[in-house]
Amino acid sequence: MAKIFCVANQKGGVGKTTTTVNLAAGLAKVGQRVLMVDLDPQGNATMGSGVDKRKLQHTVYDVLLESASVAEARVKSERLQEANCSYDILGSNRDLAGAEVELVEVERREKRLKQALAEVGGEYDFILIDCPPALSLLTLNGLCAAHGVIVPMQCEYFALEGLSDLVNTIKQVHANLNKDLEIIGLLRVMFDPRITLQQNVSDQLKAHFGDKVFNTVIPRNVRLAEAPSYGLPGVAFDPSARGSQAFVEFAKEMVDRIETMK
Repeated sequence: MAKIFCVANQKGGVGKTTTTVNLAAGLAKVGQRVLMVDLDPQGNATMGSGVDKRKLQHTVYDVLLESASVAEARVKSERLQEANCSYDILGSNRDLAGAEVELVEVERREKRLKQALAEVGGEYDFILIDCPPALSLLTLNGLCAAHGVIVPMQCEYFALEGLSDLVNTIKQVHANLNKDLEIIGLLRVMFDPRITLQQNVSDQLKAHFGDKVFNTVIPRNVRLAEAPSYGLPGVAFDPSARGSQAFVEFAKEMVDRIETMK
């Protein structure tokens, strides 16, 4: 069965979507079967995976409202197949914003995604969920479906404050809704070792969270930043870029970490 991970951080602009699509592409590149679920109504992870969100027949919105199954709604990106890092995509678009309102009075509203993914869990090694920055019903669906949370974060002072909020949220979900949920690891992104503050915050993270901090560090990289405008993960857009290579290394570290969890 697939290991399901949310990529989450309540702070915006920390690279959640960049992390999700590049980790998905990196895992596919090292031979893993991957489904990427876009739970953000902006649909950036969908577009960044080479899929036009405006042309989707079914989306995660239909899955949450049980008008389509994951098998019916998922798509493949032909552009990623060319780059040898193809994964399945359960996409989203603006329709998903309406799901918040429509799910409010529905039974099992926070478990809809978990039930839908259970039907296809045997077909994948990894399912990655890109969560919106707010703690909404959508994020709650992601956290209830997941075995663990990957937290991308910049090594800056305010990031530490946001992290404590997220840890508290995960504890609450663990206690009340999902006993399997835990933080799998913290991923340092957009890292520049020349900035003393970033190095200091990185050291603080390692001192406080120990082996929960991934060994891989994602450097600040122009090619990673450019890739979404071409509708591709950096791993597919420029495999030789430092950031792309770091994400492939991160994918290998994730595979190793899952082996030790079993």
